[in-house]
Amino acid sequence: MDTLAHEAEQRLPAPVLTYFRQGAGAGLSAAEAEAHWDALRLLPHVLRDVSTVSTRTSVLGSEVDTPVLVAPTTLQLSAHEEGEVAMLCGAAAAGSLVCVSSNAGVPFTSLADSGPWWVQAYVLRDRQLTVELLDRARQAGATAVVLTADTPVVGRKHNTGPSVWETVPPEHLLANVDQQGVEAARLEKAADLTPATIDWLRSTLGLPVVVKGVLRADDARECVAAGASAVWVSNHGGRQLDGAIATARALRPVADALAGTDAEIYVDGGIRKGRHALTALALGATAVFVGRPTLWALTVGGAAGVQRLLTELTAELAHAMALAGTPDIPSLTRDLVSG
Repeated sequence: MDTLAHEAEQRLPAPVLTYFRQGAGAGLSAAEAEAHWDALRLLPHVLRDVSTVSTRTSVLGSEVDTPVLVAPTTLQLSAHEEGEVAMLCGAAAAGSLVCVSSNAGVPFTSLADSGPWWVQAYVLRDRQLTVELLDRARQAGATAVVLTADTPVVGRKHNTGPSVWETVPPEHLLANVDQQGVEAARLEKAADLTPATIDWLRSTLGLPVVVKGVLRADDARECVAAGASAVWVSNHGGRQLDGAIATARALRPVADALAGTDAEIYVDGGIRKGRHALTALALGATAVFVGRPTLWALTVGGAAGVQRLLTELTAELAHAMALAGTPDIPSLTRDLVSG
């Protein structure tokens, strides 16, 4: 993973590289994410038949070969000339699924035959523009809406040089929003979201809604009560409230809060090894998402790079499952994690 990141650093323009890597504020939450997964210890089984190990599972009814999925990221056209199309093709070849950013730089229609995907949603101040954008995604094949709930305002980033927004071409963003004649204020993120927003999205689009950015057990319960099909434990890669709890620590209480419900649980943030994925799944996650590593893979190898990354992470997961005495995803239970 470190080698892949280093190769990407040699290819990306400095402002784009900084944007991909940076966290908010002093970067505390971004810097500590991986270490919290590393700190968790496992209690493996022995004398279990692991002659065959399967990583197959399903998310919101979609069958996938791996529970290692691709988180939404923007400026993918700045990483590779095919942007989101290459990301989806690579993920599909690895048997994975992609959550596509609403800031995508390619039309959703170009993703129709590239692989399974969900659409990430920032609700804009202009609700009608939001609905139009998400309906384009639905018509192009998106099978779920991922409501990003932790961004009422954008976390402040510190730049020592030109900001990425001063350097990237405008066509690398918001390819699916008709901005002609639209005041900039209408494109800003809405700060008045409530649990009712979940039902509004679900009823308006007819798609299951996932709420991303959940770190608290009480919020998780409230989201599901309001109609969310899943919650996504995330601190936005440390890019919003600096000092927010690591997802490796937030996952267990959220899973406890949703025990006995039909809601699925996802997690991202610092997952860099197959062992991290195993730990997350054992703690109650239905699937895990990776973000920055997929950008490095896209930058270095396009679709083939993304496929290779996800295939390698899945192979690491399968190897860890065999060593833990767990031949399939349902056998990854809470008692595998010590403490």
